[in-house]
Amino acid sequence: MDIAVPTDNPVRHTLAMQRLADRRDGAPPPEQRLAALASLDATLRANRDAIAEAISVDFGHRAHQETILAELVPSLSAIRHARRNLKRWLRPEKRRVDIAFQPGRAWVEWQPLGCVGIVSPWNYPLLLTVSPLVDALAAGNRVIVKPSEMTPRFAALFAVLMHEAIDPAQVSVITGGPDTARALCALPLDHLLFTGSTAIGREVARAAAENLTPVTLELGGKSPALLFRDYDMAAAARSIALGKFFNAGQTCIAPDYVLAPEEHAPRFAQMLLDAAKRLYPRIGGNPDYTSIISDHHHQRLYAILREAEAAGATLLRLGDSYAERRLGPTIVLNPPLDGRLMQEEIFGPIIPVIGYREVNDAFRFIRDRPRPLALYPFTKDPAKLRAAMTGTISGGVCVNSTLMQCIQDDLPFGGVGLSGIGAYHGQDGFRRFSHARGVYQPGRVRGFEFLAPPYGRKMRLALRAMLLR
Repeated sequence: MDIAVPTDNPVRHTLAMQRLADRRDGAPPPEQRLAALASLDATLRANRDAIAEAISVDFGHRAHQETILAELVPSLSAIRHARRNLKRWLRPEKRRVDIAFQPGRAWVEWQPLGCVGIVSPWNYPLLLTVSPLVDALAAGNRVIVKPSEMTPRFAALFAVLMHEAIDPAQVSVITGGPDTARALCALPLDHLLFTGSTAIGREVARAAAENLTPVTLELGGKSPALLFRDYDMAAAARSIALGKFFNAGQTCIAPDYVLAPEEHAPRFAQMLLDAAKRLYPRIGGNPDYTSIISDHHHQRLYAILREAEAAGATLLRLGDSYAERRLGPTIVLNPPLDGRLMQEEIFGPIIPVIGYREVNDAFRFIRDRPRPLALYPFTKDPAKLRAAMTGTISGGVCVNSTLMQCIQDDLPFGGVGLSGIGAYHGQDGFRRFSHARGVYQPGRVRGFEFLAPPYGRKMRLALRAMLLR
């Protein structure tokens, strides 16, 4: 069947072009996938400074070192991991054959899904574009990428780089605003991965449902840090401050609040502030501190703080640089639980500290809320850690540290419940973007064919044997 390539709609045109290539050439063979990954690696390395500068300009300011560390290095690691392991991932997986169907063999083969879409966010525009792209390419798919309109300079640069590095029939980057993203989500894709807020995730899922497009939704939510009484508070404060104030808190897996023993909560809040001050001695003009992405998000954070303070919460602050859109690290002690601070994902350099009496109260506090993308327990006691693991549910866990679970190439990354659907990274990502095709091959003796009609004594004996097993 011929596929018409529309010229009036760039998004549909891109999908039609890739479908045409898929019908004509079939799925990219392993050698072509490895070549695309190698080209992606070389392109990112050659243009690292331009990428870091584009992202910094989009934010208003972000340190180049932060982009290299948090985005480029893990992107290159994901590529390297896929290139080293692709042949192993592609091997058919042997499965057991029940005795009733012996002799015979069964196995699973991993097939590309076809044409997949990736809608990436603004907070880590390189990593959260490249990471799923690597998995989709390794699985043999053709990919349409829509970067966030909130980082337009990065999006334009990435589109140019990908056009030069990889055949658009294999990877195409489309730029534009929300309407372009909606148009992509409404296409009959073979899979769609979206990273962003839970509210927009609902819209994406509704749009994809019209075409029964399967989705992976990487959302967010309120990820708790849980401080046990046995753990050194100063060490925990440093780890939580690092994870929270990196990228000025604009991280989907950043700790969103801290549950601390109530007798230590005020002291721990001060420790958090002290740890933040050592990381960022000043806010204005500090080349290491990131700006808030937009005026809208900047003002939203101030409004949340005003609401919490008016409700009686205690605010511990380092100061701001309003003209640079820099909100300094802020700790909120005993926030109102019904306010926006504890009802919405913060996505900024603000962290509430809430006291608990018994650890089971802390577990219950976490369970009473939507399931978070991450959990950060701080304890040296294996029994307490196991209690935290069994007493809560979250997308991922990082023990006695923060954020590091996200950049482990051999661990699945994804949410659960309102924090997301599905997981990717490494082999889990390869399989997320693949179809597991089950294959059964009978031996020379095909017992099932001896049980064909007309039914008689052989069938009665066979059924009796099967039912008695």
